[in-house]
Amino acid sequence: MAEPPSPGDPSPTRVARLKAWLCRHRGYAWLLLPVAGLFVLQYFLAPLRLYRTALAVIAFMNTLTPKFYIALTGTSSLISGLILIFEWCYFRKYGTSFIEQVSINHLRPLMGGIDPGSSTEGFFPNTGDHETSRQILSECKVWRNPLNLFRGAEYNRYTWVTGKAPLTYYDMNLSAQDHQTFFTCDTDSLRPYDAVMQKAWRERSPQSRVKAAYQALGVSNDCATAYILLAEEEATTISDAERLFQLALRSAESAYKKSQQQQYMSSQHEAQHKRDINVLVYTKRRLAMCARKLGRIREAVKIMRDLMKEFPLISMVNIHENLLEALLELQAYADVQAVLAKYDDISLPKSSTICYTAALLKARAVSERFSPETASRRGLSTAEMNAVEAIHRAVEFNPHVPKYLLEMKSLIMPPEHILKRGDSEAVAYAFFHLQHWKRVEGALNLLHCTWEGTFRILPYPLEKGHLFYPYPGCTENADRELLPPFHEVSVYPKKELPFFIHFTAGLCSSTAMLALLTHQFPELMGVFARAFFVTLLAPFSFIMEKIESVMPSSFWHQLTRM
Repeated sequence: MAEPPSPGDPSPTRVARLKAWLCRHRGYAWLLLPVAGLFVLQYFLAPLRLYRTALAVIAFMNTLTPKFYIALTGTSSLISGLILIFEWCYFRKYGTSFIEQVSINHLRPLMGGIDPGSSTEGFFPNTGDHETSRQILSECKVWRNPLNLFRGAEYNRYTWVTGKAPLTYYDMNLSAQDHQTFFTCDTDSLRPYDAVMQKAWRERSPQSRVKAAYQALGVSNDCATAYILLAEEEATTISDAERLFQLALRSAESAYKKSQQQQYMSSQHEAQHKRDINVLVYTKRRLAMCARKLGRIREAVKIMRDLMKEFPLISMVNIHENLLEALLELQAYADVQAVLAKYDDISLPKSSTICYTAALLKARAVSERFSPETASRRGLSTAEMNAVEAIHRAVEFNPHVPKYLLEMKSLIMPPEHILKRGDSEAVAYAFFHLQHWKRVEGALNLLHCTWEGTFRILPYPLEKGHLFYPYPGCTENADRELLPPFHEVSVYPKKELPFFIHFTAGLCSSTAMLALLTHQFPELMGVFARAFFVTLLAPFSFIMEKIESVMPSSFWHQLTRM
């Protein structure tokens, strides 16, 4: 049984009719030859004109002197070199190619490409993508460093000794904004010393801030924020800073008790109460840090624990990170594990302190007896596998930390603000926790043997992560603003040079070489240039010469005049 014809095939009746028509009219087929001939001539007319033009160009090139080729190649090399320099500077500053950005943003829409500003998802984007974007943006936010040092007693002393400024203007400006947010409110006008301090936090000069703090203390000795400013910026030792914070604590507790009784009277009283809570929490936290720096670690741990119990919902500072560092100093690893069990939760934001401390505890159980040769022979045990997975998790969260812990990069003083998963956070973590890794025997050896294996797990390009969402690309520019200029910012992932930098570099070098060769061997390079064009047109000219030999010259003369 014959198969029925498919819908796309021509009908059998149509094919039969076409064959019958050709058989009946085959005597008139010669009438189609002139039409076909005109079509062929019209088809070859444009190539003929192009061929004649190329011959004219070759004849013109035969009249050129070597100086023309030197000027041509030299100018091309100069222009491509300038483009290369501009592209390189733009790439170093913004991490992308200027030509590529212009092509995507301006030329692609004109050529019918997709508008970068338009969304192909319509009015209802994918919820998962939106959540991932929101998380990435939140991680690119700058956070207050929980372990930031004291301006007068530590940062300024570093400047006096080395002559280098460890803090950038951007970092100090963020601190000034934090102080205005934490220590001021709309009711400052009700208390004259608070009104003075409101202006003091806005002063750019340290001398002006210190002068305003003394002016506020002249109005009232109970100004807690004035003592805080003096402890942070004027005190030259930790002991002096602790003494001033003790005075601030006494005034802060008095103001807190008064505002606590009046917090429900009006919205202004409630705002004043929140400000007094911030002042009290900040003062106690800095007192705990002073005790930690002066060697009274158990006292510092007690202050932090009491503070976390009294104000469990306070989010101004991550006090648990200070507590983890102090407990590690005491080598109270069981207490460290208890704190991690509370804060290393899937719903809470992560940090390098949490991830790397968890990895340190897992590594501590196996690092003393760990040997790469033994592990390669018998394989990893369950405990060793857990330690390696914890290290991979920590490195995926912040890949900059291992180079500081392994002392492959030199440490600097941490900034007052950090960018999570960035180089600034890595500097801040390693500055305080390197000693804890060194204290655990074999921990750094285990880290050295396993940390680079993380990058084999992660996909490339980093369109998705393994345990965390993709590493954000906004960290480099923010870290350059937070870290001092004498520090080489760690960049991850390493940016590959754009195509246009390779292209312009090749163009510049090739044209410069041609200019040099033309200058040294002008006659020889002129012969090569003419030979190149002749070789390029050889196949085309062979075909056109054969056609010209068949047709009479008068016909071609009339054809070219059409």
